[in-house]
Amino acid sequence: MRIAVDAMGGDNAPQAIVVGAEKAAKEFTDITIVLYGKEQEIRKHLQEGLLNIEIVHTDEKIESDDDPVRSIRRKKNASMVMAARAVKEKEADAVFSAGNTGALLASGLLIVGRIPGIDRPGLLTTLPILSGEKEAFNFMDVGANADTKPVNINQHATLGSYYAKFMRGIERPTVALLNNGTEENKGNELTKQAYQLLQENDQINFIGNVEAREILNGAADVVVTDGFTGNAVLKTIEGTALSMMSLLKKSIFDGGTKAKLGGLLLKDSLSELKDVLDYSKYGGGVLFGLRAPVVKTHGSATSEPVYNTIKQIREMLQSGVIEDLVSYFEEDSKE
Repeated sequence: MRIAVDAMGGDNAPQAIVVGAEKAAKEFTDITIVLYGKEQEIRKHLQEGLLNIEIVHTDEKIESDDDPVRSIRRKKNASMVMAARAVKEKEADAVFSAGNTGALLASGLLIVGRIPGIDRPGLLTTLPILSGEKEAFNFMDVGANADTKPVNINQHATLGSYYAKFMRGIERPTVALLNNGTEENKGNELTKQAYQLLQENDQINFIGNVEAREILNGAADVVVTDGFTGNAVLKTIEGTALSMMSLLKKSIFDGGTKAKLGGLLLKDSLSELKDVLDYSKYGGGVLFGLRAPVVKTHGSATSEPVYNTIKQIREMLQSGVIEDLVSYFEEDSKE
């Protein structure tokens, strides 16, 4: 299994990318990690001469403020573009970047290519469940498509179900549609039409609508929505988690001796809470619906999320989820 990595993408590149990749390469000897970027800078952060890490040199990279489509067309030798092209040319099995999200989505669509039968791939993430027995759920689309059709949401429900089955071992995952109420007739025209398609989809275990306040409580194994709403909800969850942790710290430090003693006693519990809220342990966001895994992690990612994302990609390749999806949608598109 060969994983093409954009070593120059992200706020902490190449150090965080290289250190995380090296940790993954040490642990998983059945993968080869190919780092695309400035060789001299990459080698500064490599500690050991691992046989399953390769470097492909390029001086060009896509900046965070570059126009996504224009940049992948004009910067043919950018590290991200070269990594995506390696997948298209069967020199690698997956591509990973912490760089420009729009450019990675464009690279996935225009270079790696869609699975036949998929209208629009969606961005899937795994988020923690904060109560109950379940650990996590899959949320899709979280930003690949701002303007979504009902058929896209329906396809994303099938894609999300496949991911939950192959990657999380759930035989028949439950699927819910994010809406402003649980009743069948709730929502706008998009959600009402999507609801009807989801009801008729025999490939999924659809359980109806779910409100945003319930998704972190384990309402469903897979939650689907349009990309605009999904991205707004995801960023709200991220912002709330960061604000709550900041508020707790401020309350402890500003609350006098009693508060500080209480904080000391709660130190382990607060660390556990922080770990629960950190969804980077599940890996990155997957642009799902393409012919190969195209995976994105936060631009501010440190080496640990990079390691987790490479681990996730390895599991995806081992599971055969992409091959199964290709077979299903190609067959379905012929009917």
